[in-house]
Amino acid sequence: MGQVMEPTVGDVVITADQIAARVAELGAEITHDYAGRPPLLVGVLKGAFVLMADLAREIALPVTFDFMAVASYGAATASSGVVRILKDLDVDLEGRHVLVVEDIVDSGLTLHYLLRNLSVRGPASLEVCAFLVKDGQQRIELPVNYVGFHIPPRFVVGYGLDHAGRFRHLPYIAHLDGAE
Repeated sequence: MGQVMEPTVGDVVITADQIAARVAELGAEITHDYAGRPPLLVGVLKGAFVLMADLAREIALPVTFDFMAVASYGAATASSGVVRILKDLDVDLEGRHVLVVEDIVDSGLTLHYLLRNLSVRGPASLEVCAFLVKDGQQRIELPVNYVGFHIPPRFVVGYGLDHAGRFRHLPYIAHLDGAE
């Protein structure tokens, strides 16, 4: 029986400096667009926690926070299409300006489910900020209002994104070598 190789971090796709610059730009765009209507940032755990912290510091408005945890991947590198809510919001969305902060849009199935779920809760507005969008992977057309970066359809880790719970701590985005 052969030895199973652990996935390893491959080539850096987006550097820490590129991330910092783009997050600052997104913060400025959101500040401009949400002037007079401070947003409730809804972070999708666990992947978006790093982006949400950095983004909130770049938005020059009195933002508030809440978090949801959803699962669709498990330890796999492709979305299963089955979405489960593991942790729901603590705040009422009625009349709030909600900005969903998502780490990555791959197939779009998880985000589509999440937007449908949140829209029935009566927010005044509901928009999306996605750190990464994998080009050519979406099975559903989604309104992503703010995009950090478009990337090719390869599995990546770092800056909050993981594989089986590992690599979230990396300050950059890198390919994952050896993942199925």
